[in-house]
Amino acid sequence: MEQYQPIDILKPFIKRFLILESEHGMVNRILPDTSIVMAFRLKGNVIYNENGTHYNLPASVITGIRESSRLIDYAQNTANLLVIFKEGGAAAFFKEPLNELGGISVSLDYLFHQSKVQAVEEELAGATANNQRIMIIERFLISQLKKTQPDPLINEAINTIRLSKGDIKIKNLIAGLPISRDPFEKRFRKITGTSPKHFSVIVRLKNLIDTWENKLSFTEAAYDAGYFDQAHFIKDFRSFTGLTPHEFFKTPVGW
Repeated sequence: MEQYQPIDILKPFIKRFLILESEHGMVNRILPDTSIVMAFRLKGNVIYNENGTHYNLPASVITGIRESSRLIDYAQNTANLLVIFKEGGAAAFFKEPLNELGGISVSLDYLFHQSKVQAVEEELAGATANNQRIMIIERFLISQLKKTQPDPLINEAINTIRLSKGDIKIKNLIAGLPISRDPFEKRFRKITGTSPKHFSVIVRLKNLIDTWENKLSFTEAAYDAGYFDQAHFIKDFRSFTGLTPHEFFKTPVGW
């Protein structure tokens, strides 16, 4: 895996670019995340499992924020270029409300004109080095940039959720914001791709997983994450990962 940082004009909107290469093939369990992801297949084939059915990912695809994990099967000699957007950052490139992408992966020509997508794919096919491929995608993104700065109100809400590690009620989240609940939730969904409640759940569970090794028991981990009902914790965890906590921490994952 190779990581690349975006150029300055794209830094407010994009976390990083990733080049993922699989010489021998692999299967990863991908957990829900707060970032929308755009992917360009450079070679090979990628399949994902959805409710027991296998689907081929398009050559150029965008994936919205999901509620559950997904198994991704990378064939031998596969390479992909991923654009990892910052939370709320993808909204700078699209007119459509991003909550329309919730839980799905669609071909990029769903959002961009097919001729533009084909032109990018052809440029990528002719590129001979990864830094050249990154430059192609950066030029494409700059040509689609519709806003120069992220939404400050939504950014403040995102930062508040992160500082609380996802353990925050919506009424407390908007207490310091100059907006009422209904328009806030609509604006949050449109810009981030999901509801503030679901966004908080993702942050909460990812933080729990990140700090798991420091916990003495499932009960302690759940309590520290703000769960006071173990059954609720197990239900959320299984929905999020597809596994029970015991199964998850015994199984290698690619999240």
